[in-house]
Amino acid sequence: MTIFGSSALLLAAIGIYGLMGYSVQQRTQEIGIRLALGAGSNQVRNMVVLQGMILAVIGVIVGLALAFGLSFVIASLLFGVQAHDPVVFVGIPVLFGLIALIAVWLPARRASRVDPISALRYE
Repeated sequence: MTIFGSSALLLAAIGIYGLMGYSVQQRTQEIGIRLALGAGSNQVRNMVVLQGMILAVIGVIVGLALAFGLSFVIASLLFGVQAHDPVVFVGIPVLFGLIALIAVWLPARRASRVDPISALRYE
């Protein structure tokens, strides 16, 4: 179970990183315009991190609601499993949030280093 859980966590981190990397690539001209008009690299980085973390928080909330609702089904099928384990319902979302922050931070850092001139020429 640990291997499957770790694999799922790794796939989620890769997915978030890929999605944010693609989003940054698609918005290169917009980011270049923002930087050319005077936005600081910190503002651009914060914008990308905020957008990525909003998606991650929405995913965590939906996942918690589904897990909370379906925990009774799992508890009735397995012996010795509690329906609402506080360690799982608090620890895993915090861990996922930290991994999502790292996965969002890397494309955000790359977005803040975009050269405005080359971004405006980017097609």
